[in-house]
Amino acid sequence: MSENESSYPVVDAMKAGGGWNSLWDGLHEMDPEWTELYMKMAMQPYQSGVLSPKVIQLLCIAVDASATHMYAPGTRRHIQAALDIGVTPEEILEVLKLATVVGIHSCNIGVPILVEEMAAHKERQAAA
Repeated sequence: MSENESSYPVVDAMKAGGGWNSLWDGLHEMDPEWTELYMKMAMQPYQSGVLSPKVIQLLCIAVDASATHMYAPGTRRHIQAALDIGVTPEEILEVLKLATVVGIHSCNIGVPILVEEMAAHKERQAAA
């Protein structure tokens, strides 16, 4: 390998193309081989041709904007990429609407607990 060649071509390409998350820097420093292999695997959907670029960008928007991820820089990057390839703002908005459905699980978990705790609180007050 020459002095200018890197043994981490996927990571280097992601950094050059703006797809690298600076939060991954520490991981890459600690275990660059593993990081390269992981990123190679993660890039497979982009390179396989099975999903269209439009579908890939919409899925990335949904993941990055979801309540369990909430990664604004990725959401912005994928919205920009989607618009650049012709995805309409209306299509992106529909994906964002769908991504919000993940948040309903907070109510599915929290509301029954709230009902139980309210009943227990009333019982404690009545006993006091």
